Amino acid sequence: MSWSPRPQGRLRPRASSCCAVGRFESGAKNREIAAALRVSERSVERWRRQWRERGEEGVRSKGSPGRPRLSADQIARLERELERGPLAHGWADQRWTLARVKTLIGRLFHVGYTVEGTWRLLKRHGWSWQQPARRAIERDDGAVELWKKEVWPQVKVRRRPAGPGSSVRTRPVSC
Repeated sequence: MSWSPRPQGRLRPRASSCCAVGRFESGAKNREIAAALRVSERSVERWRRQWRERGEEGVRSKGSPGRPRLSADQIARLERELERGPLAHGWADQRWTLARVKTLIGRLFHVGYTVEGTWRLLKRHGWSWQQPARRAIERDDGAVELWKKEVWPQVKVRRRPAGPGSSVRTRPVSC
């Protein structure tokens, strides 16, 4: 089966499925209905199955599902929970990842978001992406400064004094 663009004048999906009902009742075959309505045979098979199970109501379009939205109260609660931190919700470290926020939304509100949808939701409500500072929790800034002043100068490799040299590394300077 080759794929090609649909010709102009194709019926909207709801109109197609509703037109198919009359053809089901008249006993038309799936292939004939698909050709007449310019849809795939699979769509016609699905419509016929729904028509057999639930009648004409089963074939009607349910409409676009849209994106799940959280109410203002739910957003406020989500922000409070995010401020509590990941440790309070059972994660081992203090980083909120999009996947973790998505999981938290699902746990709290029983609403499914994609990772991308989670990012859009957070961005829409003023949250921004943050890069954590790569520092050890146990870091002692005083000890680091002391090490830089006292130990580093002793360890640091001193540069050789400038002098005549050779461009060939294997042969010393000839006088």
